[in-house]
Amino acid sequence: MSTEDQSAPRSLAEALRARDDASLAALLRARPDLITPVPTDLTQLATRAGTRASVVRALERLDRFVLQTAEALAVAGDPATREELFGLMAGDAGDPAVVAALPAALAALREQALVWGADDRLRLVRTARELLAPSPQHPSPTGLGPSVREATAGMSPGRIQEFVATVGLPSTHDSVSAVGALTALFTHRRKMAALLAGAPAESLEVLERLVWGPPYGQVTAEPAARLRWLLDRALLLPTAPGTVVLPREVALHLRKGRAHRAPEPAPPAVEPLVVHAPQVVDATAAGQAYTALATVEELLKDWDEGGPTVLRAGGISVRDLKRTAVALDVAEPVAAFWVELAYAAGLLASDGEADERYAATPEYDEWVERPPAERWSRLAEAWLAATRTSGVVGGRDMKERALSALGPGLDRSAAPEVRHRVLTLLAGLPEGGAPDAEAVLARLRWERPLRGAQGGAPGTPGSHGTQTAPGTTGYSGAAQPAAQGDEDLRSRLARWALAEAELLGVTGRGALSAHGRALLGGTPPAVRAARAGGAAAPAGPGDKLPAHHRTATAVAAPLSPPEQAVAAAAAARLLAPLLPEPLDHVLLQADLTAVAPGPLRRPLADVLSVLADVESKGGATVYRFTPGSVRRALDAGRSASDLHAFLAEHSRTPVPQPLTYLIDDVARRHGHLRVGAASAYVRCDDETILNEILADKRAAGLRLRRLAPTVLAAQADPATLLDGLRALGFAPAAESAEGDVLITRALAHRTPPRTAPEPVPEGPPVPDGTLLTAAIRAVRAGDAAATAPRKATEDAAPLAPGELPRTSSAETLATMQAAVLTGGALWIGYVNAEGSASQRVIAPVRVEGGFVTGYDHTADEVRTYPLHRITGVAELADD
Repeated sequence: MSTEDQSAPRSLAEALRARDDASLAALLRARPDLITPVPTDLTQLATRAGTRASVVRALERLDRFVLQTAEALAVAGDPATREELFGLMAGDAGDPAVVAALPAALAALREQALVWGADDRLRLVRTARELLAPSPQHPSPTGLGPSVREATAGMSPGRIQEFVATVGLPSTHDSVSAVGALTALFTHRRKMAALLAGAPAESLEVLERLVWGPPYGQVTAEPAARLRWLLDRALLLPTAPGTVVLPREVALHLRKGRAHRAPEPAPPAVEPLVVHAPQVVDATAAGQAYTALATVEELLKDWDEGGPTVLRAGGISVRDLKRTAVALDVAEPVAAFWVELAYAAGLLASDGEADERYAATPEYDEWVERPPAERWSRLAEAWLAATRTSGVVGGRDMKERALSALGPGLDRSAAPEVRHRVLTLLAGLPEGGAPDAEAVLARLRWERPLRGAQGGAPGTPGSHGTQTAPGTTGYSGAAQPAAQGDEDLRSRLARWALAEAELLGVTGRGALSAHGRALLGGTPPAVRAARAGGAAAPAGPGDKLPAHHRTATAVAAPLSPPEQAVAAAAAARLLAPLLPEPLDHVLLQADLTAVAPGPLRRPLADVLSVLADVESKGGATVYRFTPGSVRRALDAGRSASDLHAFLAEHSRTPVPQPLTYLIDDVARRHGHLRVGAASAYVRCDDETILNEILADKRAAGLRLRRLAPTVLAAQADPATLLDGLRALGFAPAAESAEGDVLITRALAHRTPPRTAPEPVPEGPPVPDGTLLTAAIRAVRAGDAAATAPRKATEDAAPLAPGELPRTSSAETLATMQAAVLTGGALWIGYVNAEGSASQRVIAPVRVEGGFVTGYDHTADEVRTYPLHRITGVAELADD
């Protein structure tokens, strides 16, 4: 055996053992499930890397070309050579684009421990080969069938010799050599071409139908002549009664050596469909951002006295969602988005009362007092990280239960990654560039072809995902066209992300805004240049290469929470100058309306919302004064003089006389009637008013009777009595037991302090540098202990890999004491208090009181171990 062969790794564990720390760190960063919990040694790490769950997760993270490379290795020999792999991917013609991209794809598979071995002995990990290799139950994604050797397994030797004779090969002494001769013929391009040259045209048509898959076909008990010609020459092989398959070698000859019909070495380009002026994009996005703030405020103000009740299963009912949509003047899916956004930001929660309802949280009161740009950044930051997806509201879960807004089952763990990726693609376009949504979806499908696939596990039909129907853009939630319902989840998440970014003001006219770019951690080039006085400034994390120059393995990861907080603050600073300044005035009109030409300052808006009703919203808000709205302000403790002074102070136009008369008229009648609690009573100094009430047939339901000339008693509670008298056109006031007028200022209903819902992670978090360093050190130390050479003893049986040494307590103690005297190192098995077993190499220095103290080579420090927790001990070899 040559020195090169001796140094070649014989297993994945040996291949990992040959890696440096940087390479191991890259593996654990790409596959964080391998480090949870930290493996004891590299053998355990390799075993974990080959488990089905871990391999499926790793395959789902591959882009289309790297996945195609793995699929080609699955149909190649085991092991395969680099030349064989390049031939399967680039074909006989040697596609230069494929050849140029293959080294990087192979390196990506090596980095993720899906492929190991030298270039002349490339091995796909066994689990990945099982998932991607063709079988009768799961045809290969390449469309290739089994090899000649696999298809003829179990076939009679006589039948195999008939194949050999029919194709003109000399007979052999055994089936193995006969199959080898057939394989050599089918893989020889010139000889195979000569064989097919004599095939009937109808037979060639059969091969053409099977060549790109699926490779299986049905035949009758008496095949037609065109099929018999193929069956006699093993160009079609029977696999079951009535079923034949096209051997892999034959298909590859017909495909001119290519495993895939269309290798995709480069991702689809995402180009701008239209380019707007950056200033227009920023202004449009800022306007929508302000609308988003107003919508969230309106939503929570509408729920001030308690919102919809919580369903028994959680969430709000369809009827309550419809009412919310009508109140916000939006479609129901959009209303669900705003409700879920407020919930994700911690501004909305259930109150936990017996009659549980949704309401604003105390955090909302703090949020509403912040500057508008900071309020927006809070919403945008929550949206980026949220796994709850409002787009699935109205759909069904796996148990056919309806999914409701604020209810369970809305978490889609891939949502944050998809949102970030969509925005990153937009950030790679020129400033103001808006792409075609279909181009974005095509790019995402190339980057993660298996992530949203409906086919389930890799290797099943359709595991590359489904095609997206064109023309199904827009934010439609569950009420989507039938064609869009066939899309994979990742494509739907991307569509929702594009629509939600526009609703929230992260994008404007389909292009990423300056504050949206900052939200990703980058700064627009123009802004950087302006801040640097015209000089070029360093690029931020979001200012990478254009999106179409990056592969999926080079995509910038989402920011960590501290980094995202800094980015959100930077986005708020960019957005602040673009938001309209709140106004301190309105325009009063003679038709009892007031026009707010823009957003109002909070004190003015709060008072005006009590004094008048909103009639219309838009660029300018129109308020209407009515007797009921004026009475509402008087009930809240305002006097007529207060209202006159307020309007005079905040109106740029003279206060119209009709409005003055309206306020004075309502104030004159307000409180003339007093309602208190007896059950309830009405008192008034003017007996004629009480007589009028008693004579009104509409008051019969209140069951009033006179107790005194100025007092009426009612068999109704005070609130019902107040509402009834107001319906009759009076303006009564409630009074306390002491006879004082009660001010009915509305107190906003708030929940107890609540925390925002935690996003549901898609898998183990990516470890940071400190954890990676510690984990690699622990794994290498454990591996050093596990692979340390032990002295061979006559009576000791060899241990299996990972098995702990076993010795009696007396033998353990004697060996420890001898090692203290000689200064030697020992290999021990140790079980800690939690029951976790490990192997260690220690140099004992003291044994006393049931404990051994020594230098632990695996931990690189002095430690003390209880002797009763040591399973056994063995001496290390002298070398």
